[in-house]
Amino acid sequence: MTGQASISRHAPGKLFIAGEYAVVEPGHPAILVAVDRQVSVTVSGSNGVDVVIDSDLCPGGARFQRRGAGLAGLGADDERQALDGLTHVVSAIEVVDGLLAERGLRAPPMHVSIRSRLHRNGTKLGLGSSGAVTVAAVAAVAAYCGMELSPDARFRLAMLATARRGTGSSGGDLAASVWGGWIAYHAPDRAAVLEMAERRGIEETIRAPWPGFGLRRLPPPRGLVLEVGWTGQPASTTSLTGRLGMREWQGSTSQRSFVARSDECVRASIRALERGNDDELLRRVRGARQVLADLDNELRLGIFTSKLTALCDAAEAVGGAAKPSGAGGGDCGIALLDATAKREISQLRAGWSAAGVLPMPIHVQPTEVSAE
Repeated sequence: MTGQASISRHAPGKLFIAGEYAVVEPGHPAILVAVDRQVSVTVSGSNGVDVVIDSDLCPGGARFQRRGAGLAGLGADDERQALDGLTHVVSAIEVVDGLLAERGLRAPPMHVSIRSRLHRNGTKLGLGSSGAVTVAAVAAVAAYCGMELSPDARFRLAMLATARRGTGSSGGDLAASVWGGWIAYHAPDRAAVLEMAERRGIEETIRAPWPGFGLRRLPPPRGLVLEVGWTGQPASTTSLTGRLGMREWQGSTSQRSFVARSDECVRASIRALERGNDDELLRRVRGARQVLADLDNELRLGIFTSKLTALCDAAEAVGGAAKPSGAGGGDCGIALLDATAKREISQLRAGWSAAGVLPMPIHVQPTEVSAE
């Protein structure tokens, strides 16, 4: 099988509106939006090496050889050190390679180049860069090998690539990157999906029903604007969400109560969006903040940093609703305000700046930019 002229694919980042942490449990809902900042992946030919990956965040890149069902890193120690920043891309390539192998095909040598707008001066913004690069890499590598994927296939291959590295990620970032706009998302049972792939193969798995998985598009708020603030403090989603796996927490009364409260808040927010009830949506976003705050107080996760608390309080002071977006502990927070309240929006941005929170010129990406 031979490659062709270079091919590029793009995928947007994401923000959580409600449901983070609870969505990690299979079948439980969250609301996310895609943002108008993207990761771009370009695939072109490579001479002499099976796979070369370079990234604007990993200068120098790394070289790989296809061995069995995986990629083996080559080169010097400095190349091996770059691998930690490229693991999502490696996993994406391996999954596409696996699908090709099941179809009796072999991927050609390729040079994979990644460029990201989900970072600021090399520091991640908390916009789902890992998910976006996985989706873009799956789409670009598949297209270079002659396979144009449907949105559903892109998501499923990206979810398999992510779950192979660990089943802790809900995949909500992948779904937002694939479908764009506002979405309601229910996470699949990642362990069951991995087991299915091992038993039945990738081809059959991406076509089969996935337990727990659900997705539907949502209309945006009718008269609200989404404001985004960055704390300047990067946070590790895996580290924060991983603490919920504590044996004494799993299955406890407190855990069941948290998930039930989060689910009710998300479902009510979905109804508010579908009915165009902006006031109810604001009330539910405030409720989602409280659900996270109670979880934080109980488990001492560190979701609410001083800057994220200031971000939320500044929005409340001008009549808006705000909360951390995603795992918290830094990264971004969101606020929803009346779109016509220009004075209050200006006051909010000024309040954020005074608290050391950077207002970000980020908007919702309404289209499937992960397609061509």
